[in-house]
Amino acid sequence: MVAKQLSIFLENKSGRLTEVTEVLAKENVNLSALCIAENADFGILRGIVSDPDKAYKALKDNHFAVNVTDVVGISCPNIPGALAKVLGYLSDEGVFIEYMYSFANNNIANVVIRPSNLDKCIEVLKEKKVDLLAASDLYKL
Repeated sequence: MVAKQLSIFLENKSGRLTEVTEVLAKENVNLSALCIAENADFGILRGIVSDPDKAYKALKDNHFAVNVTDVVGISCPNIPGALAKVLGYLSDEGVFIEYMYSFANNNIANVVIRPSNLDKCIEVLKEKKVDLLAASDLYKL
């Protein structure tokens, strides 16, 4: 249920994203989901990888500023309103979403959530019978 997500600080200059992906490729680490938030000077790549510990070490060894954050993965139908329903459960219980990103594969949407309260988020999702993704499954997507 709880997965490790990498957050990698990237200067806004040509080739930095390529360097990250090359480091991961060299270590045979797959990047299965990512989002990039940026401003004028830098970006933050948040990503789910096949082996977070190995990726963290490789990125650190290659002088990247990287952190590991706990996130929750869910799966829901890829239809209008499905995500709104899940987010309603969380907001009704006071769980604030710091950020999230998703990716759809045919009829299923996979969502990575960084909540303000991880334990409360998981409790609410379990109670509402939302399909939680095991970390090992999220790393393989």
